[in-house]
Amino acid sequence: MAQKRLSKLELQVMELFWSHGAQTVREAQARFPEKTRPAYTTVQTVVNRLEAKGALGRAAKLGNAHVFEATVSRNAAQRPLVDEFLALFGGRMQPLMAQLVESGKLTLEDVQAAEKHLRELARKKEARK
Repeated sequence: MAQKRLSKLELQVMELFWSHGAQTVREAQARFPEKTRPAYTTVQTVVNRLEAKGALGRAAKLGNAHVFEATVSRNAAQRPLVDEFLALFGGRMQPLMAQLVESGKLTLEDVQAAEKHLRELARKKEARK
């Protein structure tokens, strides 16, 4: 599943499973905001597609309804989208980061968290040597 890109609606449905855990299609559909709630059959179709892609799996059965749960992490699902987006910048982070800073969407706290994560990754890499 790691390389299969998810659509916007698929990601919205996955977010419900990441945030609320295992649930039925009906429960997932009910969690959408009322104004933008897709039809039950739409959510059912998306859940079936996500199951086929390996992003969701059947956890149990309640009567006639199946309970589904996420089988991939948020990071694994988002990675192909980030890689594809970064490719638009020639694979270079600097232009993207400059744009994020200029737009106010990248804060000092974000940069500090990224630096901390980079240091942790470097320590792990060094410990493996």
